[in-house]
Amino acid sequence: MSANSAEATPSPPTSPSVTVVLVKGGRTKISYPAALLHDDGTRLAVRAAWASGGVRDFGFVRFEPGDVFTEYYWRDRWYSVKEVRDATGTLKGWYCDITRPATLTGTDLVVEDLDLDLWRSADGTDVRRLDEDEFEESGLAKSDPQAASAAVSALDELESLAREGGFEKLLD
Repeated sequence: MSANSAEATPSPPTSPSVTVVLVKGGRTKISYPAALLHDDGTRLAVRAAWASGGVRDFGFVRFEPGDVFTEYYWRDRWYSVKEVRDATGTLKGWYCDITRPATLTGTDLVVEDLDLDLWRSADGTDVRRLDEDEFEESGLAKSDPQAASAAVSALDELESLAREGGFEKLLD
């Protein structure tokens, strides 16, 4: 079949691409390409491969090449939620970053990491707050008390959803 054939099969449509830009302490910590899955004006969903070349072992979960992250960002909430699956599609759990509300400028999805994190395992039995020491050391409570208060409230909200139900509904 020639390339000009009327019977040629068209390529499937591709998702628009964005670049996720994670800022920490005023500097870009990491940026990576992602497919934009959804944007309703408030919440965005993107899908990306594990952005680091190696393995990151937290002790309670390992992120490694082949892992796929479906990431949810809000323009009006102080967190992002990343669903993590291995290369076979098996759910590992959710890694949540406490951030300032996300902004999308052109194709850059920018989020400012505020150091606090939350992990929820796939079966929901392991819910843990992370990096509270880094948050304290950041000095945000003194330099921007309103942002620090919003960050702590966001972590409390996510932990409550993760422990008491409603977490998956957040991502519907």
